[in-house]
Amino acid sequence: MSAIFDEIAPFAAALPPAGPLMGLDPGTKGIGIAFSDGRRAIATPDRTLRRRKFSADAAVLLEAVASRGAAGIVLGLPRNMDGSEGPRAQSSRAFARNLSGLMALPILMWDERLSTVAAERALLEADASRKRRGEVIDSVAAGLILQGALDRLAHLKRETAG
Repeated sequence: MSAIFDEIAPFAAALPPAGPLMGLDPGTKGIGIAFSDGRRAIATPDRTLRRRKFSADAAVLLEAVASRGAAGIVLGLPRNMDGSEGPRAQSSRAFARNLSGLMALPILMWDERLSTVAAERALLEADASRKRRGEVIDSVAAGLILQGALDRLAHLKRETAG
């Protein structure tokens, strides 16, 4: 069973020194997946997993974790604009609890307010078609969620080193 963190410092302490992180944006219809490089500098959208039953989704995610050698997971937490947590955030927390029972990787719950809006804007600026945006929006959002956490981890590392 893995630990679930709401704060980045204890999450960082639970990670090995190197190795990629997986970013997840669990939505109602799909789960956006992204991975970082081994140095944890750059997040790259990977794919969107169409949701089925949790056991089937978890099997795909665990296989992706194993094949990429992920050291930890950053999972989007969709807070309300006032910072409170509604039904979607509760659903993400339940997803994290269920996933943590299947593996030993640390999981960080990362505030993802406006990540989908930012992903949509980036795809519009890239002139992606409506069909293409629909296919990749969740994985791009997962990439933005993961990149936010990577940037904060890098800042934290600089703070503790200096």
